[in-house]
Amino acid sequence: AEEAILAQAKLEMINDKDPTASDKALSLVPYLLPLLDGLQFGRFLLENNTGNPFVAILATLFLLYRSIPFSGFIAFLALNFLSSNFGINRLIRYNMQQAIYVDIALFVPGLIAGIYTLILSGLGVQAPVIVEQLGNDIIFVTLLAVIAYCVGSSALGITPDKLPFISDRVNGRMPTIDMFDEEGKLMPRFNNEDKNKEDDDDEKKD
Repeated sequence: AEEAILAQAKLEMINDKDPTASDKALSLVPYLLPLLDGLQFGRFLLENNTGNPFVAILATLFLLYRSIPFSGFIAFLALNFLSSNFGINRLIRYNMQQAIYVDIALFVPGLIAGIYTLILSGLGVQAPVIVEQLGNDIIFVTLLAVIAYCVGSSALGITPDKLPFISDRVNGRMPTIDMFDEEGKLMPRFNNEDKNKEDDDDEKKD
């Protein structure tokens, strides 16, 4: 009984309780960051659907987002700062971290596209429009699929921790109950790893 009470206290300390309806709703908001930053890849698809109400809403949000100086940087810092606040439910904090990593991942295809264009320009060759369009469409559809998975899972109160590579990084940054020491103090993960390594070394010596 004492162990159960202690485990519950640890869960409450890191706010790893079941999310409420408002928690689930708020956990969806962080994914606006990668969505808005990824709209550049969806321009070919969106231009052909200007009459779609969803596209109109996205366009309005994008204009508001871009009208604020350093909006992306501010959003990045805000999510990173708030994700360390234990007063916020774990699902929301998890999605804040994951949204940051998804947003960072968008830098990779942009960099590859830039290098590809630079090489072709150096060779005096212009990239075919169809290649650029297809590449952008694939990236944007993939981004929408990722966000749809994260939003769908979060709306059900399920942590969206199945994204390859990205979720592993997020899991490594999220506090868990196994990060408490014997005195009940929350220890950084690397401290626990060092302690476990020292214990293993001591066991080998014995």
